[in-house]
Amino acid sequence: MHKKIITGVVIAVLLFSLAVAMAFMGNGERTAQKTAAGEKIAIVHIEGTIMSSSPGGFGNPAVAAADQITRQLKEARENPDIKAVILKMNTGGGTVVGSDEIGREVERVRQSGKKVVVAMGEMAASGGYWISCKADKIVANPGTFTGSIGVIMQLTEMKDLFNKLGIEVKNIKTGAYKDMGSSNKELSPEEQEIFQSLVNDSYEDFVKVVAEGRKMDPVQVRKLADGRIYTGKQAKQLGLVDALGDFDTAVQITAELAGIKGEPELIDMTGEQLLWQQILGGLQGNTQLMPIPLEGLLLLPDKVAAPMNTNVE
Repeated sequence: MHKKIITGVVIAVLLFSLAVAMAFMGNGERTAQKTAAGEKIAIVHIEGTIMSSSPGGFGNPAVAAADQITRQLKEARENPDIKAVILKMNTGGGTVVGSDEIGREVERVRQSGKKVVVAMGEMAASGGYWISCKADKIVANPGTFTGSIGVIMQLTEMKDLFNKLGIEVKNIKTGAYKDMGSSNKELSPEEQEIFQSLVNDSYEDFVKVVAEGRKMDPVQVRKLADGRIYTGKQAKQLGLVDALGDFDTAVQITAELAGIKGEPELIDMTGEQLLWQQILGGLQGNTQLMPIPLEGLLLLPDKVAAPMNTNVE
């Protein structure tokens, strides 16, 4: 029994050592490739649901945390060796605040004289499109899902369910509207009007962002901004994106805009990874963990958003 345990431990140690060696070997190869490259383009990932900050904790779903993304953009903006930025995007949207914070930092990067190009993946909709409109150019795959220009706030009413279960909830409040949106009560017409005004206000901001970013008449934007999604091909025809292609297309366009001659060096701004991420990356032949696939958030009509966490979707 003891021999089997010892043998198992030895095998585990050997496998761990091999994985570490492969990870560092892979990192060494990529470092050598970087050294041989030319002028630098920063790659900033916007993947998952856009939020102002990450909820933290092991096992949480992947989010595009604005505090982390803006920090990466700031680093790229202040680094004199970096000539431009590519936003590699795969998101179905998220909160108004998170989208706006990232968009504002994108504006600062452009104001510093550096070009910003968006490379859309499977999805770059709603809040993702809000951010995209802040860039110099937008490149979409023909099959990308984008657009979804609109704002949604969903409230869950459970009053009838509570009654069936014999649950009674009492709200002790300081004002008439302090408990508006509570799941244990029906939404009054006045409360409905207040919530609608919040959504309308954010919608007007969205229309303005698209109109200014795409240099379109707000009237024309409103015709497209009914919440529907478009394929990359449709978006190109409507003037919502600039070019169709893949990530390499985005790199080529970015290099041309930034005046980079030759093959640019691509710098991933994600930063240092944890050891277990490097090990898994080495085994996959890539130091980056594979992104968690999106579930098509825009296509889920029953997605719930907290009243004070309005989503750009």
